[in-house]
Amino acid sequence: MARPLLLLYYMSHRRFTDSLRGFFFIPAALALVTSLSVLVYISSTSNFFYHTHQTSLQFIHPDDLSTFFQPTTRTIQISYSIDSFLSPKFAEPDTNSQLPNNQGSYLESDELFHNTRDIFLKNYEEMNKSFKIFVYPHRKTDQFAHAFLPVDFEPGGNYASESYFKKVLMKSHFITKDASKADLFFMPFSIARLRHDSRVGVEGIQDFVKEYIFNISHLYPYWNRTGGADHFYVACHSIGRSAMDKAEEVKFNAIQVVCSSSYFLSGYIPHKDASLPQIWPRHDEPLDVASSKREQLAFFAGSINSPVRHKLHELWGIDSEISVHFGRLTTSYDQEILKSKFCLHVKGYEVNTARISDAIYYGCVPVIIANHYDLPFSDILNWNSFSVVVATLDIPILKKVLKQINSSEYQKLQSNVFKVRKHFQWHTSPVDYDAFYMVMYELWLRRTLLRVPLSDFMDANI
Repeated sequence: MARPLLLLYYMSHRRFTDSLRGFFFIPAALALVTSLSVLVYISSTSNFFYHTHQTSLQFIHPDDLSTFFQPTTRTIQISYSIDSFLSPKFAEPDTNSQLPNNQGSYLESDELFHNTRDIFLKNYEEMNKSFKIFVYPHRKTDQFAHAFLPVDFEPGGNYASESYFKKVLMKSHFITKDASKADLFFMPFSIARLRHDSRVGVEGIQDFVKEYIFNISHLYPYWNRTGGADHFYVACHSIGRSAMDKAEEVKFNAIQVVCSSSYFLSGYIPHKDASLPQIWPRHDEPLDVASSKREQLAFFAGSINSPVRHKLHELWGIDSEISVHFGRLTTSYDQEILKSKFCLHVKGYEVNTARISDAIYYGCVPVIIANHYDLPFSDILNWNSFSVVVATLDIPILKKVLKQINSSEYQKLQSNVFKVRKHFQWHTSPVDYDAFYMVMYELWLRRTLLRVPLSDFMDANI
């Protein structure tokens, strides 16, 4: 009797332990499936692609608006992106590696515009005829006049785009002094100039912007009608992104026209915000060097200030066909671009640099190695038609990616570079379709479609 009972116990215990083994297999299976999913995701994304502030209210005259600001010194708050800590894992160049699956004919379409050219021209004409901007007024006697008013000199340097836009806008036919006719409202503070003002500086910009929004929202009715959704500011320096950290209504409601347009980082929202092209001003007529005379495959020069650039230098720094330089060049920068088929734009501290506009100016096809870069005028221009975009994970096969583009495809790319060149140039007196008009077109696309009539708003608040 004891033996059958013992056998029965043994069999039931075995079934129980077997079921436990099955149970413990489930987490392992889930982990395996998750790992496989991550690997599939990485392999697919590595392919290069085409791509409440309370204070007592003080009433002052609107013309004396800037005299009300008293920025205070704050502790500098530095934030780092994930890219600063997580350097991407790169493999060494493999001569036997396969190109991304979307190879074949690289240039899928040579159409420069996402919509047809006729649609763009029709919309452009409407924008040029009807678009109106109201600028919050400031006088030359204001204590921060230099930050609010246009510069009285020819802008220059890496952040000239910010100054060029305001200088040209203030003399344009888009300006209206009748706010009831305005499509958008411009907040004309200059981040680039405030950061050099000893009364504000990098530490005080956030408080300055916060107080500015508080004041215009109390002195004027326009901000409160939409919560700032029909307002915009322009900034080229990367500090402009963090300048809104104490004025979140600007960050999430207003239109931010900025050079550092990375949609990986919080605070920049594509389609609401717009990418400002970073352009080094040049006035000489560029030389058009044909592809047959460009003997160098690719060129890059710049400092090593990111893991992406470090890896580019590590893998291609001594290559005979890809010229990568860090530090002072022994030859002319312009001549290096003119003799190269492709010019590399590689993410540094930010996704943006002036290298894209440099390449376009000299007729060199841009190669963009900067993940999450919301490229300038991407709502309008088809970047596939005049540039090559390479994911940072594909740097090891960079040469194969570029050599896969045959002569005919390259000539189409370069021809389109010449065609878009006019969109990446600033002029003190604007020229149709230049950088100023293209930024205005981007703003026109973002104008508020649903508006509360000013009279209705005023009646509701009586």
